[in-house]
Amino acid sequence: MKIGFIGLGIMGKPMSKNLIKAGYELVVNNKETSSMDELAELGAQKAQTAAEVASECQVIITMLPNSPHVRQVCLGENGIIETAKPGTIVIDMSSIDPVESKAIGAELAKKDIRMLDAPVSGGEPKAIDGTLSVMVGGAKEDFDKYYDLLMAMAGSVVYVGELGSGNIAKLANQIIVAVNIAAVSEALTMATKSGADPELVYKAIRGGLAGSTVMDAKAPMMMAHDFKPGFRIELHIKDLNNALNAAHAVSAPVPFTSQVMEIMQALKADGNEKDDHSAIVKYYEKVSGVSVEKK
Repeated sequence: MKIGFIGLGIMGKPMSKNLIKAGYELVVNNKETSSMDELAELGAQKAQTAAEVASECQVIITMLPNSPHVRQVCLGENGIIETAKPGTIVIDMSSIDPVESKAIGAELAKKDIRMLDAPVSGGEPKAIDGTLSVMVGGAKEDFDKYYDLLMAMAGSVVYVGELGSGNIAKLANQIIVAVNIAAVSEALTMATKSGADPELVYKAIRGGLAGSTVMDAKAPMMMAHDFKPGFRIELHIKDLNNALNAAHAVSAPVPFTSQVMEIMQALKADGNEKDDHSAIVKYYEKVSGVSVEKK
């Protein structure tokens, strides 16, 4: 099966490599050409525009930064809609506003182009090893048809509901992750300022009810002051902005989300937006005057 893949960034490039490893033939497009060259060395065909991808493939995966980029690639000049054949499916694996997923899907449907929204969780490490969690919205028959394709990049692929539901699930995920990281940061900073060893506190509580995948992934990074990004603060800001917009659209209260958003905005103001989101601890260190870094 020939697959179009548009967007070869931190996530898209390793995901596309896993598709090649699984035996799929790829036609790739990306604004930055060196990533396309790298995929071409593995056997992928390069395309200069999204329209060129759509002229070659009836299954197209997009992995792009945010809603406007997905809209442009799907509906804009030299976009998918210009050349896609009836029956083409767009599987958008970007994390975008679910309201936009539905709106873009409605425009594509006018040309008999189907759409799934299938955002992912797990960051770059899981994109590399092919164990991402994928949450999918759209027609159930489309989910069933392309399940094996998605599993070539993932450890878990779950159907959530109608188009837009995948991104609703992703935003729920991002709320929980952000609030969890902030809580870990707050707790370790409090422990440090109280004179306790944050590493020993972490070891003491990780096996109890407070333990979580997030804490096990991020607490060691905080104490090592290793903020090399697996998921950048600026991207989490984007996701929380989408979460706030989606929540406000249905009058759902999200006070914790808004608080963590303000913490992330403060970190961005200090020039930390390229850091991993574990750098939320820097905010707490700054206001409390202590560091959780291991000496």
